[in-house]
Amino acid sequence: MNLPNKITVSRIFLIPLFLILMLVPFNWGEWNLGEDSIPVAHVIGALLFIIAATTDWVDGYYARKLNLVTNLGKFLDPLADKLLVSAALIVLVDLDLVYGQSWIVIAIISREFAVTGLRLVLAGTGEVVAANMLGKIKTWTQIIAISALLLHNLPFSLISFPFANIALWIALVFTVWSGWDYFAKNKQVFINSK
Repeated sequence: MNLPNKITVSRIFLIPLFLILMLVPFNWGEWNLGEDSIPVAHVIGALLFIIAATTDWVDGYYARKLNLVTNLGKFLDPLADKLLVSAALIVLVDLDLVYGQSWIVIAIISREFAVTGLRLVLAGTGEVVAANMLGKIKTWTQIIAISALLLHNLPFSLISFPFANIALWIALVFTVWSGWDYFAKNKQVFINSK
């Protein structure tokens, strides 16, 4: 397994640690922020999520720089992204940090499953589809939104600006758009199937 693929796998292995930090009721105290507070474990969990998400850029950078782009990497990289994003979104619902917008989480995760299914169908025909630019933008808008929500909208909560909610809506738009784009570009799979 080459270096970029090892970095991708490390992203998958960070998910359980992230889940433990976010869901186990550690008594590490809270940061008081005026009227609001945030558990210290959530801050550490959010930082771990951001580190894990950053490995998405790192593995891609090394794969291109060292000419180590492989079919395994094309498969593992988006899978790792989907696992990390889905785990974080489910945590946000569990912690009631999506403020009654769990339908957005359902839409985002549904798109991820649908595109993964499409990738598997295409892989069955011998075609491996790498993430395109729209898919990468989708991933980064999701990461920004999730990071802001995990941090309880810090630092924007200090000025009462709903950045996290706006970022979640932007992530939803790019998620739906990129999903439509994947299916539109690969519609031949459905036309040619019998």
